[in-house]
Amino acid sequence: MMLSTDIWVAALIRRAELAGGFGIVARKGDARAGSVLVKVLNLEDKTTRLYSEATRGDGERIWMRPSLFDNEADLDRYIQKSLRIDPDLWVVDIEDKQGRHFLTEPVEDA
Repeated sequence: MMLSTDIWVAALIRRAELAGGFGIVARKGDARAGSVLVKVLNLEDKTTRLYSEATRGDGERIWMRPSLFDNEADLDRYIQKSLRIDPDLWVVDIEDKQGRHFLTEPVEDA
């Protein structure tokens, strides 16, 4: 059984905080089944990465980078386009000195 999105997001933010990062919900989506975008700001080098959830053909939940831009303005434009397509979308911002994303599922970096 999968967790509802609101509980999953709360757990992600808690993991970040326990490890010394900072996380906030920048936009709430559907509490039960909304998709999630995770925007990570590396406080040391000021780069930003965006992660989007996806499902492999075998049904496994993974995370990928839907945009390879690393500046925040470009990623914010991508997020705004995504919100027009999916109004149930959640956006979580994480700030970390090392740029960690704190996702526990597999992450496929392009």
